[in-house]
Order: sequence, then structure tokens, then C-alpha cells
Amino acid sequence: MDNEILEFDIGLGGGGGGREVDDDGIDIDDEEMADSPSPTSGGAGGGAASSGEIYLPEGDLLDLEPYEGMEFESEEAAKAFYNSYARRVGFSTRVSSSRRSRRDGAIIQRQFVCAKEGFRNLNEKRTKDREIKRPRTITRVGCKASLSVKMQDSGKWVVSGFVREHNHALVPPDLVHCLRSHRQISGPAKTLIDTLQAAGMGPRRIMSALIKEYGGISKVGFTEVDCRNYMRNNRQRSLEGDIQLVLDYLRQMQAENHNFFYAVQGEEDQSMSNVLWADPKARLNYTYFGDTVTFDTTYRSNRYRLPFAPFTGVNHHGQPVLFGCAFLINESEASFVWLFKTWLMAMSGRPPVSITTDHDAVIRSAVTQVFPETRHRFCKWHIFKKCQEKLSHVFLKHPSFEADFHKCVNLTESIEEFESCWLSLVDGYDLRDHEWLQTIYSARRQWVPVYLRDTFFAEMSITQRSDSMNSYFDGYVNASTNLNQFFKLYEKALESRNEKEVKADYDTMNAAPVLKTPSPMEKQASELYTRKLFMRFQEELVGTLTFMASKAEDDGEVITYQVAKFGEDHKPYCVKFNVLEMKATCSCQMFEFSGILCRHVLAVFRVTNVLTLPSHYILKRWTRNAKSSVILEERTSIVYTNYLESHTVRYNTLRHEAFKFVDDAVKSQETYDAAMDALQVAAKKVAHATKSEGKLGMANGVARRNLAFDGSTNRTRDDFEGRSAQHMSEDDMDKRIRELTNELEGANRKCEVYRANLLSVLKDIEDHKLQLSIKVQNIKISMKDGL
Repeated sequence: MDNEILEFDIGLGGGGGGREVDDDGIDIDDEEMADSPSPTSGGAGGGAASSGEIYLPEGDLLDLEPYEGMEFESEEAAKAFYNSYARRVGFSTRVSSSRRSRRDGAIIQRQFVCAKEGFRNLNEKRTKDREIKRPRTITRVGCKASLSVKMQDSGKWVVSGFVREHNHALVPPDLVHCLRSHRQISGPAKTLIDTLQAAGMGPRRIMSALIKEYGGISKVGFTEVDCRNYMRNNRQRSLEGDIQLVLDYLRQMQAENHNFFYAVQGEEDQSMSNVLWADPKARLNYTYFGDTVTFDTTYRSNRYRLPFAPFTGVNHHGQPVLFGCAFLINESEASFVWLFKTWLMAMSGRPPVSITTDHDAVIRSAVTQVFPETRHRFCKWHIFKKCQEKLSHVFLKHPSFEADFHKCVNLTESIEEFESCWLSLVDGYDLRDHEWLQTIYSARRQWVPVYLRDTFFAEMSITQRSDSMNSYFDGYVNASTNLNQFFKLYEKALESRNEKEVKADYDTMNAAPVLKTPSPMEKQASELYTRKLFMRFQEELVGTLTFMASKAEDDGEVITYQVAKFGEDHKPYCVKFNVLEMKATCSCQMFEFSGILCRHVLAVFRVTNVLTLPSHYILKRWTRNAKSSVILEERTSIVYTNYLESHTVRYNTLRHEAFKFVDDAVKSQETYDAAMDALQVAAKKVAHATKSEGKLGMANGVARRNLAFDGSTNRTRDDFEGRSAQHMSEDDMDKRIRELTNELEGANRKCEVYRANLLSVLKDIEDHKLQLSIKVQNIKISMKDGL
């Protein structure tokens, strides 16, 4: 214990409290120290505060038991002796009470007690208006063991009272290092921790190195919690010293662009807790892609030394995109609430559809308060990573457990299947009572895919093996990054991400994808989606070739199909298709989750002759024009596509009504005969309408023009229409109505063509703007490379 810092838990003694004055006019102090260390403490975590260099007993004093009349050179020497004695015996100490002289305020008497002395003060005054969320463990049991010392006129301290007996079991020597007053981080240990922390190592790895260095945990003299707290305090002191760098940078950015947003929790000239900022591009990106957001707090698992947390999303190329950043020095619930509210204000007050965060109770509470309508998901990747830590003994004993766990979470296709699979998993590996597994199971609705498929999260696949949060700054901000380096790396990351988006825009505009089918739907998608999203859609479309859709039910409005892979009829997907509204829903819920139609719905479209994607299945956020300010209805931009769709709607509607007609007609001979008569009459009317359409088509083309303006007789349409209706026969009136009706339809068709042409021109303008932007970015990049 040479040259070590001694830590004391100064607590309330005797269950009493407050401040007293004795008969001699001497003040009695009764002090208590908080459980968490102060930021300036140089000692171990776990609640102790540094008291400076200790005075260790020498020679025979090391093995002595305290006795009345024993003398010490100072109060510190008495304290160190009693703590050393407590370590040999097996208990922890704290300072209970002291007496000060009213003449000069100097301490003239101290009482050191067993840490289990007295009882925890739970009086009304201390707990009033304050909900205790995590009650502290009861550790005080009224133990009377103590050592009292009093200062003599000579300046020495003498033992005035000693109680040896304890009313509780003592701790064996191999566990005494866990006791609070004996947990100290020595100077050499601090140096080693500082070095390893600067290299980016986390508390767990640092403790492993210390145990190896000192030859056992009992010789290290402190726990992993102490190491973690010491590292946290180190980081906080460092940040508080360098935080001015952050403010200077943010003020400069805002001076250069007034749309640059930043906010500080508290006053800027005081000790700060949290800082948030969002540049103009991040705020604009949110207007395009802010439907789903990730709040990335991976630094909290010691991946990053900096308490850095970006808000990110996914752009139309499936790349991570930035929505803002934060430095979190204070990680309380109130701080997260402030952070989310301030960020939402920067994003014009529009909350996202969904948000993904780490599995954390404090963050969950803050999200619930600020985003009550937003679907909150815990990052599945973080839970899998935590699983490897919490169940390491199971992974070692049962190599098959990891695969079974992944299968249960990722590959189950219904809630019922997941529940059954989970029960089999915990029973099969005897983990039903495992506390951590019970915790994540109780939160299953916020991380297991089957519970989340009805909400948009912009992911390409539901069953992907890993859905780690897309860290925007991977490869730039790492464990050894400090604030002096941070903003240079931050700007490099922004530049690199921007270049990747420009490259993806260029590839989409200039590299036509290879079509794999003759389907008009595939051609339509290739002209609408970005390159990456089209390739993902193409996978689903080609995948329909191995699926078969069979009609299972028809209630008049909605047809239910069973869709299964050839040879796998035992695992069908259920697709409900409303023919009139051209809307389909699948039991896999891929469209709801990712915004791309699944192969099961596309298989139903194939058998029902739906040739193009209905507009409500084309999310603008996945298209080439995702960032366009022009409202383009892409399906009407191509007349051919418009024709195909209208033909498809008429075909499906007529066929749907015909099937209902046939089902009713075959019930008896009488209904059959009536149906056949009706069909013959209907066939004649259709044939007549077909002939009339051909003749009226000519009228709409050439003859109509002569009717509208005949140059030889100088008759106008008004001359013709001026004839009195009473001189026209009923047949003439019907004919005239049909002519005018067809003329109106012709005009509507022309308007559609003009509208399609106009939208096409606008789309060309947008494409041209995008190409110019790409050229400008490429020039900038080449100039930078040249420099």
C-alpha cells in the first residue's frame, strides 16, 4: 500500500443527523459523502473521495490492535492505522463525526466507525418530492465497532475510545479488496490506466491488463467499477478543459452561414453539459429522408473516447446521411430530453416516423416524452453484442447457441412462431431464469423484427443477419480521437460521405441497369429508382419466378392469395389484394418495413396482370428525384405507362365483376339461361360500341375539324349547334351526345399528353441540374487532388 491514496466514505453515524453543540461550546460535525465520486477526485470510483497522501503505520504498529491511550502524530496517521487494521480484520471504515473548536474552527476530535455503523437516514425531509427510482442497498446494520481519537495540547492524537465487536460477519482476506475504504487506485495504476485509455482500451481490457500486471485482482486493490469511474472522470475533466474548442468552431460556422444551428444546455460561459449542432445540409437532408432516424450512442460502450452522438438516417442510395451531432457530457434523463427537444426544433418540429437507439432505459424514457408518436426501436446489433458478453459461458459451453439465438430472432416470420421458438430456446439451454435474457425478452416489442415490421425503418431486408446502426463517422472518429483532432476528422467524414453520394448520383444517371425480364414493371422501376434501389427491387421481381400464387378466398372486394415457393407449400405467405383500389398487403410486411414491394405481392401482380407499379407503391424517398423540389408523378410521365395502367385497371375490374357474374349464374339452369341471354345482348352492345369508337375516332381526327370550321361555306360549329333541338330526332340527339362525349375524352387525352410532356420537361430540367451538380463536385474533387 505504499504511496497510495486512501479513500474514505464519510457518512452519517448512529442513524442520527444534523448538527449539535456540546456542553463545552464545541461544534459536532456529522458529515456524509455522496456515493458517486466528484469530478475532481483523484481517487477510485465507487463513491470515495481523495483525502491526499496517507500516513501509514510503521514497524510494530502494522500488527497491533488499537487500544485506549495509543498515540499518533496526526489525525491522518490515526485514520490510516484504523483502516489498515480494518483491512486485516475484514471490514470497511468511514469517518462518522468530528468536533471543532469554536475558537479557531480546528477539528479536535474524530470518530472512525465500521461502514455498517448506524442506519441509513430515510427521513421525510431527504425524500420529499423526490421519487427514488433505484433504491440503494441497505448496508448499515447498527454495528457499534469504532475508534475515537482526540487531539492533545501537545498536538498529538490519542485514542480515547475503542469498540472491537461487530454485529455482522467479517469479509475473508481474498475479498477484502472489494470493500469501499480499501479500494484505492495507486499512482502507478493511474499512470497505466491513463496510458491504456489514451490508446483506446476500455475498462474491461484495462482491468485484465492490471490483473496480469499485479498478479491477481486482490493485489490490484480496486474493482472494474472504480476503473470505469476513474476513466469517466478523466474524460470529463479533459472535455471540460477543451470544450471551448467546440464553442469556437460552432460560432465560426454559424457566422459563415446563418442556417447553421447549434445549442448549448446551460449558459455558454458556465460549466456545460451538452452541445448540439446541425449544419444546413443536415437540416435539408432531414426534409428528404427524415422519416427514420438513428441516434448513435456507440461511444457509451467504450467504442469512442469522446461522448459523441450523431443523428443519422438513410438517403435514396441506401447510404448513411447526417441529421445533426451532439456532445453528451451529462447523460441524465433531463439532458436527453433537452437534446431531443432541441434537435426536433432544429428539424422544424417534424418528428420522424421511427427512431433507433441503443438499449437504454434513460434514452427510452426521453424518447417517450419527446417523440410520443414515433416508433422506438432498440438496435438489434447492440443487443446481439451484449448477448455475447452476458452469455459468454453459454457460448463456450454450447457452440450451437449463437446460431439458434439468431434464428429465433431473425428468421421467425410471425409473433406466434417467435414466442414458441424463444420458449424452446430458453428451455433447451436452461436459461429461463437468466436475468438479462428476461430483461431483453420483456423489451422484445422494441427490437425483435416480427414486432416491428409494420413500421418504416428504411432497411433493405427484414431478416438480415446484422442491423448495426449505420455510423456516419466509421473510419474517422475512433477510440483515440480527442477534441483537438475531432473537427478535422469530422469535416473529412462529411466530405467523404458527400463524394460517395455524388458518385452514386452519377452512376444512377449514367449507367443504365441491365434488365432481366421483359416486364414493363421492371423497365418502369429502372427509370424511377436509384441504381441501388432498383437492383434491390429487381431481386424481388426476379424472385417471383420461383413463387406460385393461388387464390384462397374472395369476399367480393378483397381476394386472398396463398403465395409459396415451388415445393414449399407448407410455408405460404398471405397476400390480400383489393382489385378496385390496386392495393395489396403481404404477411411478411416488407413494404411497410423497407418501402419496397416483396416478391410475394409481385407474384400476385403477375397472375392478375398488373403490368406496372401503382403510384402508392413508389416512395419518392427511394427515387432518383428524392431531393427534387418539383412534384413529379412519375407514372404519368410516360404515356405508355399510363396506358398500361389504365388498361390493367379496366381488365381487372371487368374480370372481377365477370367472375362474380359467373358464380351466381351457374347455380341453376334458370339463372344459367338468363345469364346466357344477357351475355348475348352484352356482346352485341360491345361490338356496336367498338364500331362506333372506330368511326368516332375518325370524327375526332379529320371529319370533326370540318364540322368545327368549314372554309368553303364559312360555317362555324355555332351554326351547326344553333339548330333547334326540337328539329332533331331522338337518334340524332343521342348521336350528338356521343359525339360531344367522345370529343371531351379526346381533349382529356390531349391534356394528359401535354401534361406528360410538361412533366417530362421538368424531369429533364431536374436531371440536368443534378448532372451539373455532379460535374461541379467532380471538378472540386479533382482540384483538391491537384493541390
